[in-house]
Amino acid sequence: MAMASFFVLQAQWVDDPMTNTLVANCDNSSAELLVATSPEGGTFVQWLSMSENGWSPKLQYVDYQGYKQWGRDGVRVTTPNLATWSPGYALAATTDGAVVSMFRTADAQHWVVKVNPDGSTPWSTDGMMLFGGEGGGRSELLADKDGDFWALGTDMDSTFLQYVYADGTLGPMSTLSAPGKKCTNGILIPSSNGVFVVYAKQTLQGYTNYNKEICVKKYNKNGEQVLPETVLLGLQTIGSGYVHYAIPDGLGGAYVYQWHNAIGGVYNIYVTHFDETGTPTITEPNGIPVHSPDPSNFYLNAYPTIDPLTHDLVMVYRQTEAYSQTQYRLCVNRITMTGEKPWGDGILLLDNGTQHFYGPRIDALELGDGFAVTYHQDVPGANAQTIEAFGLDTDGNMTWSTQVCSNPYSKTGTENSTGFHEGQCIVTWVNAQDGGLYGQNLGWDGSMGEVTPIPSLPCNPPTDFEGEGVYHQETLSTWVTLTWTAPETLPLHYNLYCDGISKEVIEIGPESTSYFAESLPYLENIFRLTAVYEHCESEFSLTPDGDDYVMILDLDAVEEMENEEIVTVTGIYSLKGQFFNTKDINALTPGIYAVIGLTSSGKTIVKKVLK
Repeated sequence: MAMASFFVLQAQWVDDPMTNTLVANCDNSSAELLVATSPEGGTFVQWLSMSENGWSPKLQYVDYQGYKQWGRDGVRVTTPNLATWSPGYALAATTDGAVVSMFRTADAQHWVVKVNPDGSTPWSTDGMMLFGGEGGGRSELLADKDGDFWALGTDMDSTFLQYVYADGTLGPMSTLSAPGKKCTNGILIPSSNGVFVVYAKQTLQGYTNYNKEICVKKYNKNGEQVLPETVLLGLQTIGSGYVHYAIPDGLGGAYVYQWHNAIGGVYNIYVTHFDETGTPTITEPNGIPVHSPDPSNFYLNAYPTIDPLTHDLVMVYRQTEAYSQTQYRLCVNRITMTGEKPWGDGILLLDNGTQHFYGPRIDALELGDGFAVTYHQDVPGANAQTIEAFGLDTDGNMTWSTQVCSNPYSKTGTENSTGFHEGQCIVTWVNAQDGGLYGQNLGWDGSMGEVTPIPSLPCNPPTDFEGEGVYHQETLSTWVTLTWTAPETLPLHYNLYCDGISKEVIEIGPESTSYFAESLPYLENIFRLTAVYEHCESEFSLTPDGDDYVMILDLDAVEEMENEEIVTVTGIYSLKGQFFNTKDINALTPGIYAVIGLTSSGKTIVKKVLK
């Protein structure tokens, strides 16, 4: 009862930017914050701070309404000795409601621990070691289905990939390496039946520069490479501080981008894209620059989101003059999967002069009707910042503005963004003044505090679902083609339900509008189709006649008997498998038909009938 009372007393999201919501107590040197949204709509927050075992991660879970779940101080997720700094830390919410945290130990190993929503650790308090002890550098996590996840780590030369099942069972490890080159800075991109790894291949050039190119490979959960390596961004000689970034496009591919000064001597952001097969769709070998070549300005510090309707890349970035880099301008631009830039050289959102801002983030609204931008704003003459936010419509026009935190103290922000989930995005930071970890919800309309319900999310099925089967006498098989029209908002994927003997469910990619099968060994193949979104699965698609299924007959699967007669007709089909909604062949036009029915002995047979 004391515990229950404790949780009741925890404040939910407030709407006062002077106070905000205390998420956890921590020390004022805490840093390297990460956030992840749970399937239930809550938010996991991780921060690192010094303790008796080194630079150690702690976690807090805040539910959708803003109530703390793991006490006032959160939970410490591991006890092994850790380094005094961490190049390798990661966080991911799993589909079974838990969270997994990955970190680098003092022995230069990658460890991962799982924490359930109630704060318990199902594997062990310390977690477990990955990659057989290899690695010790950068970390990456990506949730998969059924509570499973992918883990990736690097050392100074190679990248290591491993699939981890929800119960802690480890899959085989894959190593990305190349003779005479370093394969590092891997990024995980979700893919059907596997994962893409976007990574750098590089060789040292001089003392501080590298010859680098960005590549992608696809692996399955058994550690097998299933697609050949593809070069995404061509070879450049770039400073050692260069890194690249990637973001899934929602259709099985991803955008990849980097900023560097290897082309023309000034910093610019270069973007490319690959589809669900790993094939680049932007043909320029060095990517599309976010801004036309401009020797007088640098373009850098980009942060991306994906438009959920068009699947364009939309990113905010800093523009600063090349000479002294003291100018602070915030811009936004849109780039398509084929490299077009509908907004030209971008839109200027904020001209701050020499007043510093940092940590700009952009997140797409769930309905695809705009974006929210957040950033930390320096207070003139003080070592302090406020947190500001504003909304954009789909054309980049400002629609609202909100001061998320007006209390002027020094703040350490998160490394990533939660994005919008069920109508709100969560902003968190550490207050260097009192050592508190604070948070604030931000609604789709800029509101804070009590959650503003989001308008109903679309869950539209595909339309015009049709099918045709062709029976081939030579091969004694039926070939089936199904077609449909995609909904306005593309889903994550389609589910094709085959209600024959196998009761199979086939997952089809979101850009597909047809499906072809060469052999279906069922008596009657009834197909139903749905669209699967992040938040729902649609109703079955309707045919032009209003049916929620398509039936295709496999004529070879029905016994044809010349010595018995049909006494009860159960179905009439064309020889292409088209079903007719009648049991009277006389109602049809002249031709050859397949009539299915029952004999007097109760057998199901087929007769080919000339009418």
